[in-house]
Amino acid sequence: MNSFVHKTLVVELQAGVAERFPVLAHLSYDPSDPFAVTVVFSHDGRVLARWQLDREMVAEGLTRPVGIGDVRLRPESRGVGRELRMEFLGEAHADGGRHHAVVFVWAETVGEFLRETRLVVPPGSEEVRVDDFLADVLTGN
Repeated sequence: MNSFVHKTLVVELQAGVAERFPVLAHLSYDPSDPFAVTVVFSHDGRVLARWQLDREMVAEGLTRPVGIGDVRLRPESRGVGRELRMEFLGEAHADGGRHHAVVFVWAETVGEFLRETRLVVPPGSEEVRVDDFLADVLTGN
């Protein structure tokens, strides 16, 4: 059984004051890193950004604002649908500002993805392999 969960979807990216434009988002979940969800944003075959997010933070972001650092999530309503607003702060500009992007994704789609991850590794049953992690750190992997 393949326990890796993956979903590709079209989201809307808003960078700065520009209008929203569509990009692909590739959501993935690997049970060997049970607390994390990876999202890769791409456009025209080029990777724009890759972020690793806390799975429960993403789930909480569907219902209330979360995050105080480089990633902030919150639910938003748009017309008849609900969106998850994902705000990302990146590297610093020369002028002291930071790269800033906002991604909007249909909340229902994110919820479906999270349900699939919970079938693979239910919350509370995550295993942390500290010994494997320490061995990797000590050997430089």
